[in-house]
Amino acid sequence: MSFALLFSGQGNQHPAMLPWLADDATVRGMCARLGVGDWRQALADAGWAERNDNAQTLLTSLALAAWGQLAPKVPPPAAVAGYSVGELAAFSAAGVIDPAAAAALAPRRAEAMDRCAAESPGGLVAVTGLAGQALEQLRSDAGLELAIRNGDASVVLGGPVDALDSAERMAVAAGAQCTRLRVNVASHTRWMREAAESFSQTLADVPFLAPRALLFSNTGDRVRDASAARAALAAQIAQTVRWDECMENISARQVRCVLEIGPGQALARMWNQRYPTVPARACDDFRSAAAVAAWLNSHAEQ
Repeated sequence: MSFALLFSGQGNQHPAMLPWLADDATVRGMCARLGVGDWRQALADAGWAERNDNAQTLLTSLALAAWGQLAPKVPPPAAVAGYSVGELAAFSAAGVIDPAAAAALAPRRAEAMDRCAAESPGGLVAVTGLAGQALEQLRSDAGLELAIRNGDASVVLGGPVDALDSAERMAVAAGAQCTRLRVNVASHTRWMREAAESFSQTLADVPFLAPRALLFSNTGDRVRDASAARAALAAQIAQTVRWDECMENISARQVRCVLEIGPGQALARMWNQRYPTVPARACDDFRSAAAVAAWLNSHAEQ
């Protein structure tokens, strides 16, 4: 059996996400940490849902809970990766850090990033339809950085708010499509450098182990040991997420199917567009954990 496990980032969180998720100790601990009684009701408030500290804390714990409830029903994954904050849950699923430690690290990560954002307010904008020199010219003219690379003509740019506004106008004029993401920090850019350094200090006190499964970081590299894992988890806060390379690395392992854990279907959709012969589904597509496991088992065994 061979399947890859992908953990979503933030931006697509919604009240109906993971409809099958049971209310377990991880979920209850998350609610206590966030000071809410019902996380779905809390997500209905768009302002609350888009706050960086709320989103990172919630998405990490829900991903950990979802995998914790699925793992007994399926064999271990052949490869694991996480998109942006999804790396916390991914590193836990690969056996690098304890689930409780991963959950506790999420608000610390958000806190470090929010301190940077308070000094330099920023955000992210997704741009599709521009590639090569045209994309680089847009990035340079707007004064932004490449935050996430999903493909040659599908990227996310990050930087100050005014620069994002300029980039949107220029991109639309050039015939591209733009979507401002529901985040209020310039993740994965130089504006988060102090946050990466602060989080690195936080991670120094956390026990790390070598991964039990093939684990790929957002920097596009395979994580082979505890030291590399600790460095990668901090560095990605201020470095480009090379998600296209993560997908290439996973595809090279010839997995039979891919499962996305988190809100929405963004990662599954990207995978299916890039590798149509290897099916990918998102946990949001299913109504029960048993149904997720049945799909995964049926495809991974083919």
